[in-house]
Amino acid sequence: MSRQHRIEDFVVITGLSGAGKSQAMACFEDAGYFCVDNLPPEMIGSLSDLFRHEGSKVERAAVVCDVRGGEYFGGVPQVLDELAARGTPHRLLFLEASEEVLVDRYKETRRRHPLAPGGQPLSGIRAEHELLDPLRARADVSIDTTDLSAARLRQVVADKMLPREAGGRMAVTFLTYGFKHGAPRDPDLAFDVRFLPNPHYEHDLRELTGLDPRVVDYVEGSDGIDDFYERLLPLLDYLLPAYVKEGKAHLTIGIGCTGGRHRSVVIADHLARHYAERTEYIVDVVHRDVDKPPTTA
Repeated sequence: MSRQHRIEDFVVITGLSGAGKSQAMACFEDAGYFCVDNLPPEMIGSLSDLFRHEGSKVERAAVVCDVRGGEYFGGVPQVLDELAARGTPHRLLFLEASEEVLVDRYKETRRRHPLAPGGQPLSGIRAEHELLDPLRARADVSIDTTDLSAARLRQVVADKMLPREAGGRMAVTFLTYGFKHGAPRDPDLAFDVRFLPNPHYEHDLRELTGLDPRVVDYVEGSDGIDDFYERLLPLLDYLLPAYVKEGKAHLTIGIGCTGGRHRSVVIADHLARHYAERTEYIVDVVHRDVDKPPTTA
C-alpha cells in the first residue's frame, strides 16, 4: 500500500475583485508555496489530492479562487468542507476593500469587473458582495486593503499568514493621512497632530507639502513640537520592542492631520529617519493624501 504525502498548509485566497488577491498570492509564492491563480472550485479538491500522492514534493500551496470561476463559484463552501473531511490542513484568506477604492482601482487599470463586463464596476462590486458573504463569514483571516499599498498588503499578509523567521526584523510603516479624507481603517497605533499650528493658513505654504523644506522648518519650529517628541519617542521606544517580543512582523503607525499634506508628513518623516537608524526595524513611509489638492478649511 503506497504511503500518502502530507501537505502542511493549503491556503485558499478569495475576496472582492480588485482587492489585491494577486499581491497576496505573490507573497505566498515568495515564501515558497506552490501557487495557482484563478483555479475553478471543482479543481481544488483534485489538486489537493494530487499533492497527497507519494512522491509529491509540495508541502505548502496557495490557490486563488474567485467569481471568475463563474457559475461553479458557489460550490466553494462545499469544497472547503471536503478538504476538512480529507484531513487536509487548510486556511481561507479573504480580501476586501471599500466600494469607493475598488471603483477607483478599476478606473486606474481600465479593467472590466467580471460581474459587470458591459456596465459600471459598482454594480458588479455589489453583486460580488452578495456572492462572497458566506465565504467572508468563514474566513480564517480577513484583510481590508482599502488603505494598503501593494507592498504593505504583502507585509500584512506575511504578518497574518506566514510564520515569522527567527531573528526577522519587524517592518514599521508610518502612514500619514488627512482626517478630511477619512481615517485609515486599521493602523496599530494612531496619533493626531492637529494640535500643531497648521501651515495651510500660511499663504506662502498652503500649496506646498511637508516634503518641502519650508514647511518642514515651519512645523519643526512650532511651539510644543519639542515637548511632543520628548513624550512620543519614549512611548514608541517602549512599544516597538514589546510588539517585536509579541512576534509581530509588521506595525503600522498612523499620523493624522487635517488634510494629510503638511504636519503629519513632517512628523512621519522625522520619526522614520529616527527609527531607520535602528538595525532591528525595517522602516518605510506612506503619505496617503500628500498629493491631494489643498481645500478651503
